[in-house]
Amino acid sequence: MSKHSANRRHAIGLGAAAIGLAQLPVAPAQAQGAAAPAERAAYRPRFITSPDGVRLATYEFGNPQGPAILFLHGFAQAALSWDRQLQDPQLSRAFRMVAIDLRGHGMSAKPEGDAYYKPGKVWADDVRSVISELGLQRPVLVGWSYAGRVVGDYLTAHGAAALAGINYVDASSSLGDPAFLGADAGLLGPQAMLAPGIDGFVDGTIRFLRSCFATQPDASDFQTMLAFNMLAPHYVRAGLAGRPADYAAVLKELRLPVLVSHGEKDRILTPAMARFTAATVPGARLSLYPASGHAPFWEEASRYNRELAEFVTQVQPAR
Repeated sequence: MSKHSANRRHAIGLGAAAIGLAQLPVAPAQAQGAAAPAERAAYRPRFITSPDGVRLATYEFGNPQGPAILFLHGFAQAALSWDRQLQDPQLSRAFRMVAIDLRGHGMSAKPEGDAYYKPGKVWADDVRSVISELGLQRPVLVGWSYAGRVVGDYLTAHGAAALAGINYVDASSSLGDPAFLGADAGLLGPQAMLAPGIDGFVDGTIRFLRSCFATQPDASDFQTMLAFNMLAPHYVRAGLAGRPADYAAVLKELRLPVLVSHGEKDRILTPAMARFTAATVPGARLSLYPASGHAPFWEEASRYNRELAEFVTQVQPAR
């Protein structure tokens, strides 16, 4: 059996379980610096409706009275991506943590048509709706990968007054320089994540997921990641592609604490992107992870969680 055939059969087997998996947090891998909790943390699910009628799935963990953190995932991912933060006992004791499935992803609505994905305003309004409806008091916004654009959209449309800080995690803040794109950035296009036909679509998603990690997830975690990636349809992924991503002017005017976290082995967005973001935002702090690829919050979770907690505590002291 060829490798591609095996990949396809494995993915087809996942299909029946994908919807059920997306309703529950993924079990954390027992790998570098992240011990599995004795039992799954309880969470509070809720749907929020954005101004254009799109229903967004949100998941709240941790201390309802603690400083708020709002997690935004990347291209074709889901709230489950943040499992090593949402399940962390220390973060749960200290912070009110909310993760959302972006429109078109996970358990959120997936309307068809570019009008639901191309305009920056719809992404900005999604973030504002979650902050408002859940009553998040000056949250720290955490954006991974593609969510750097969502953060930029929010800042462009609504400013930073409702935020306490921002953490960019291997996040896109500009695509103006080819040096920002890693060796595997092309996997976001027609050769992988946007491949036509089910065979190419599945195999391309597998290849992209593998490229996100310098240290690969174990088989169980990778299976769950693949399942929730496949919940993002081709038309949603295509809707996300080709959007403008130049937020330099907004970043230069930003007067807000910013932490830029980035894996030095990232093959999707290079550390040059992180250095650009940190250099453009006045006073931003850069934190590089030498052992990580595109997902330091997963690969070096203990260090990332510690730095995130320190950052949130600094910019938003406990009430």
